[in-house]
Amino acid sequence: MDTYHDLISQTFDFPTQEFQVEQNELRFHDIDLMALVEKHGTPLRLTYLPKISSQIQRAKEWFRVGIEKIGYQGKYSYAYCTKASHFSFVVEEALKNNVHIETSSWFDMSIIRAMHAKGKVSKDTFIICNGFKPEEYKYEITRLINDGFVNCMPILDSPNEVEYYHDNVREKCNVGMRLASDEEPRFQFYTSRLGIRYADAIPLYEQKIKDDPRFELTMLHYFINTGIKDTSYYWSELSRFVHQYCALRKVCPTLKTIDIGGGLPIQTSIQKEYDYQYMVEEVLRTIQRICQEEGVPEPDIFTEFGIFTVGESGATIYSILDEKLQNDKELWYMIDGSFITNLPDTWALNQRFIMLALNGWNKQYKKIQLGGLTCDSQDYYNAEKHIYQVFLPERKPAKDDKPLYVGFFHTGAYQESLSGYGGIKHCLIPAPKMVILDRDENGNLTDRVFAEEQTSDSMMRILGYSA
Repeated sequence: MDTYHDLISQTFDFPTQEFQVEQNELRFHDIDLMALVEKHGTPLRLTYLPKISSQIQRAKEWFRVGIEKIGYQGKYSYAYCTKASHFSFVVEEALKNNVHIETSSWFDMSIIRAMHAKGKVSKDTFIICNGFKPEEYKYEITRLINDGFVNCMPILDSPNEVEYYHDNVREKCNVGMRLASDEEPRFQFYTSRLGIRYADAIPLYEQKIKDDPRFELTMLHYFINTGIKDTSYYWSELSRFVHQYCALRKVCPTLKTIDIGGGLPIQTSIQKEYDYQYMVEEVLRTIQRICQEEGVPEPDIFTEFGIFTVGESGATIYSILDEKLQNDKELWYMIDGSFITNLPDTWALNQRFIMLALNGWNKQYKKIQLGGLTCDSQDYYNAEKHIYQVFLPERKPAKDDKPLYVGFFHTGAYQESLSGYGGIKHCLIPAPKMVILDRDENGNLTDRVFAEEQTSDSMMRILGYSA
């Protein structure tokens, strides 16, 4: 019978630049994973920082080549979308590459100030402030603008948002506008809840921005939840957006930049399935063609890449604790962790990651199900992206000198915030105040505060920005 190594080599073009096998053990970016496991134990979460920088440089090169190849007239800038991972070591690594920052929460502003204090962010860095904005978020944006962060740019998400800046911004400031895209046809509703309706974009500019000398509309933001994909839906939405940019540009000469959110995908299979250079060039060609048809200058382009920036830098490693044969054909390998609590996208979105054994590559393989430690029936992993099955080396506990270890790769984006690592939440939305209700001996309702709403100080400590 074939070995696990035979299975992987015959199924994929293996080894790859990222994954190799030496002495029947997996290496990731030429890292001895088994040595790390022996040093630190499992479950283990790894972040390989050089991959963050290499991803940024790859994207910059694709755009540089594409712009040169088709003669695109605008400039390109890269922004890191912090909500993919807010950790200090991730943000600092990204900032080494002359990138800008996109935010989604008022708590992000504490990160900006911490990075500025360290000299990592200058007051000229573009701070693209996206998302629906509660009072706290608008207040923190305004503080940055008034403190001289000249490229701190609120991206208007609601028509009445601009009123706050009219009342509180003292300095001259650039603003942007997010347009509400149509959702993918299979989605449960038609139009995104975020952004300005297409029909409201020009009236909003003419009625609330145009005549105020403090404000200039300079950026139009476009976000597609599916990311940049070669589908009729994506190209249709991009074309509609660029036509709207052209219409707005004709009445607003300061509008010179578009911001493309919903970024490039990461690899979720060993086999490469995405032509990045082709897709970048097609995006540029689409924008160029429509602008030429409309007689409008080609805009400068920002992209906000979050998952692409940090996703492939992450790995999560488990050991197999035991196996259970639950019927004649369902063999379970039980891991020393949980998919629901460690890799929540596998549970909530049916997300697949690259899964490979760390050791035992010379052994025969078995079809198995992977089970997590929680009591929830949904805590399992039993399918890969390319096939509705999972295979791993067989275990022989009486003979094996080491446990079997399994790694999930490209897990670096969102998993910690979605699983609530240390108390952080998605987009750094704080945990709410908790109030306990009871009745006294007379039946009167009583209430007491168990915990106050989470503060930025606690989040900054969790994320590594303060002690």
